[in-house]
Amino acid sequence: MTIPPLRYGILGAANIARQFTRGLAGAPEAVVAAVASRGIEKAQEFAAELNIPRAHASYEALLADPEVDAIYIPLPNDLHAQWAIRAAEAGKHVLCEKPLAMTEADARAMFAAGTTHGVRVAEAYPYMSQPQTLKLRELLAQGAVGRVQLVTAAFGFSLCTPEGAPFGDPGNIRLDPTRGGGALLDAGTYAMSFVRLAMGERPLRVQAVARPTQSGVDLTTMAMLVFPSGGLAQIMCTMGASGHRFATVVGDAGVIETGYANHGPADGGSLSLRVKHGAPGAAPFKTIDVPAMDGFAAEAISFANAIRLGWAHWNGASEAESIDTMRALAAIAESAKSGAWVNL
Repeated sequence: MTIPPLRYGILGAANIARQFTRGLAGAPEAVVAAVASRGIEKAQEFAAELNIPRAHASYEALLADPEVDAIYIPLPNDLHAQWAIRAAEAGKHVLCEKPLAMTEADARAMFAAGTTHGVRVAEAYPYMSQPQTLKLRELLAQGAVGRVQLVTAAFGFSLCTPEGAPFGDPGNIRLDPTRGGGALLDAGTYAMSFVRLAMGERPLRVQAVARPTQSGVDLTTMAMLVFPSGGLAQIMCTMGASGHRFATVVGDAGVIETGYANHGPADGGSLSLRVKHGAPGAAPFKTIDVPAMDGFAAEAISFANAIRLGWAHWNGASEAESIDTMRALAAIAESAKSGAWVNL
């Protein structure tokens, strides 16, 4: 029996939607069947460029399209909850870009809408569906490093000067405080989700410090997190430094180092993990190479398989991970403003 591909509709024609569509090209499990924009011309141009069968002049029209099974939401952060809930009400499954929402309450409302209307809602993190991260989960589940004691995760890029002035367009949405801009809700979402994945539990309390951009969003944020098991973690995110992305998981019996990459190398090849087994400092690291994928394809295919074959096939963020990440991000933002510890 041939299983039909999951048919995605995309809300919006931003560049990330273009990357998502290109990533899925040729995948038998899923296909981009339609795209919507606020104007028909932009939607038609996008569809023509990427060989998408149908273009819609409104988001509402896309949600009403009977030839669409699932909605991919790459919209600005402040629009995620609204359109995810409307998509669920229309009977469409939802794969929503990170951060899932602006608040924990909105994230819970999105999942509740999915349950009410019999569809699935999931947060899209390309790195989570990479074989690199799947291998990390496997190692942690096997106790390869013993009990996790320390986790550090960092992600940053160069959008602004160290003083917080934009290098390019000052209207960049990541610089807009009304649209969920800032390093924390952009790069920090990745770092916090990784810490939650590695620790396997929600933090108890956090303390953070941040530096602002000239537009008022956070340029750089660092946070310390304390977990019920006694583990400690640190996240670092910035829009004002050289591009970097790394994470370290330290247990009482080993260490794992990873770049928790969204995508594989541009020239193909593999991704890797550096793993040390044993507590002595002299214990050697070994490199584990794993296949690499386009991260958009990896997450979209996993979501498609989960819808068609059963939710056990979803290898991205669980509902609990997404909710806990949203709660932690809110606490970090609160602490960065007050300078005090914030309990979760």
